[in-house]
Amino acid sequence: MESSPPARRNRHPRAARRPTGGPPTSHLAAGRQFHTREGHLNVPRKHVEEMTGEGGEVTAVRLGGWLDNTRRRSDRLPADRRAELDALGMRW
Repeated sequence: MESSPPARRNRHPRAARRPTGGPPTSHLAAGRQFHTREGHLNVPRKHVEEMTGEGGEVTAVRLGGWLDNTRRRSDRLPADRRAELDALGMRW
């Protein structure tokens, strides 16, 4: 009788994909805030933008890293998201 190979346990299951309205929305808001303040979107890779919420809580958004990753994955970016970043002067 043949035995089947032991089942592999996935120690690090892949995280579920985030819906379109998830964290990238807050990153876009951080990009808009940076653009309004600085007049451009040439953000250093390690830049962290502080966003103030409605209740006054401050949230740190890793804007530079997100923009860098977005540039690298631009071929998979939805057209509407790309248009929003183009409007802010994103350098691809």
